[in-house]
Amino acid sequence: MRQLSLSVIIPAYNEVDTIGLCLESLKQQTDLPLEILVVDDGSTDGTASVVKQLAQSYQRVRLLSQAHLGPAKARNLAVNQAKGEVLVFVDADMEFSPDFLVVLTKPIFLSQARGTWSGEEWVKNWTNVWARCWNFNQGRKTASMVGNRGQKRVFRAVLTSEFLRVKGFDSIGYTDDWTLVSKLGYQPKATRAKFYHHNPDLLKDVFSQAYWIGKRQYKLSSLGIIVTLVKYNPGFSLISGLFKSLFFAEPRFIVFKLVHDWGIWRGAWDKLTKGNRY
Repeated sequence: MRQLSLSVIIPAYNEVDTIGLCLESLKQQTDLPLEILVVDDGSTDGTASVVKQLAQSYQRVRLLSQAHLGPAKARNLAVNQAKGEVLVFVDADMEFSPDFLVVLTKPIFLSQARGTWSGEEWVKNWTNVWARCWNFNQGRKTASMVGNRGQKRVFRAVLTSEFLRVKGFDSIGYTDDWTLVSKLGYQPKATRAKFYHHNPDLLKDVFSQAYWIGKRQYKLSSLGIIVTLVKYNPGFSLISGLFKSLFFAEPRFIVFKLVHDWGIWRGAWDKLTKGNRY
């Protein structure tokens, strides 16, 4: 078993149900990371306690903390303390195949790329109806999280020197992990590193995630937000939910759609009236 000169960075906000599973799957990697830095982003549940307990028996795990400032600032905070030559960015609701780290970072260590991503992302909790509806809502009939296997806008791994050169992620909300591509000026190299993602599986989590998405940065600024408020009003949501429930043969999708779109609407409204506050 080798040790890779890489730092795995995980921002975590109220992830008590999944952070333990995430860390356990990282412990089972065929090639181990130099360190795993978890940044507690002002959680109000037991996220920090779970990480602390696991860190006692697995010294590669280190817990950092900040006020609730969002994942971009959490990742940037961790990078300032990272020791690895390569950075790997994952989320607290992910789990990984045993060879995930080595497959993801191999092109970088072979000097074939400065950064990589993977389209082999799959829904972990596919048996849950609301998790399936999340994919249905994005037009995906299967458990695949990525419809197009082409290049994407998210770096899963990148040279630390490259990250520091452009001073990290910009804190713009939901799409903050896209900002590295525009700042670096190139896209990551595709790999087949396989990993899994927990879709929201409770209606309250569907609302919370949608609310976070609704607070994203809009291309047309206030005009883009107003268009979103019109598009996601309950009337349109009901009609869209009805048609999609028939297409996917899932009547409960109507409930999902109303909850999801109300979260988007509220997030967009708060973005318009309050700005990008966390």
